[in-house]
Amino acid sequence: VQLQASGGGLVQAGGSLRLSCAASGRTFSSYIMGWFRQAPGKEREFVATVWSSGRTYYADSVKGRFTTSRDNAKNTVYLQMNSLKPEDTAVYYCAAKIYTLGVHTTTSAYEYWGQGTLVTVSS
Repeated sequence: VQLQASGGGLVQAGGSLRLSCAASGRTFSSYIMGWFRQAPGKEREFVATVWSSGRTYYADSVKGRFTTSRDNAKNTVYLQMNSLKPEDTAVYYCAAKIYTLGVHTTTSAYEYWGQGTLVTVSS
């Protein structure tokens, strides 16, 4: 599967952005979709994941502020980011993995990656 993330940009603290990730292929619903981010000089970290059923799981740092969802008919996953903080500044990546049991929060668990989209939050 190929992934294309979009929607990044510059926003003031407290603002909102919505990222999208479009997937190619006919079996999108077979994949667990994840969002990760990488700030300058830091390792890539887990943000959120969404199962085909719509079930979601979030990192503590974004819980209550970010919401991920997916539209299986459109092969697209979304990350709605509200109440953004300067520390949310990072390149955001979407990722996909074939469904397996468990909650997958490590980069090594995901087989496919998008190219990343930059989110900059100014103070």
